[in-house]
Amino acid sequence: MLWNLFITFFIVGFVSFGGGYAIIPVIEHEALRHGWMTSQQLIDIIAIAGMSPGPIATNTAVFIGFEAAGLWGAIISAIAITLPSVLIVFLIATFFYKINDMPIVQSAFYGLRPVITALILFAAFSFSRTNGLLSISWDAAVGIGLFALGLFALWKLKWHPALIILIAGVVGVVVY
Repeated sequence: MLWNLFITFFIVGFVSFGGGYAIIPVIEHEALRHGWMTSQQLIDIIAIAGMSPGPIATNTAVFIGFEAAGLWGAIISAIAITLPSVLIVFLIATFFYKINDMPIVQSAFYGLRPVITALILFAAFSFSRTNGLLSISWDAAVGIGLFALGLFALWKLKWHPALIILIAGVVGVVVY
């Protein structure tokens, strides 16, 4: 079990371009494929991981590792998902100043941006569908309303994300 956690999250760590939210579909696929948890458990874990300090992908890996194999599973998963980043950053930092201005490098970054955006949107769509927000119901209406108000508060009112999370939690307690 520990070896499977290490290999899985090591590979996930190597393909984690675009940040934690962009890699959530991959983590979801692997966690469900290995049977480490159900889809609903994963949604709950990602919600907690998103509110916890630190990168969401690492937090999610730690929670999945803990669920699958206890404390050692959490430790192995954390090491495995972060080790590729450490290795890659070390290598890139060593050579980046030499290749940064090369047109092929700039082109690769421009090519990655739309795909990363698509991965993030897919994760949002997938969670919306799993949580019933794409259906017509009271829960969906409240969820869509909270989404819209949260986006408005972030974008236009420039509220701190922690305040929006706190307010959304209170609304959830009151409404549900």
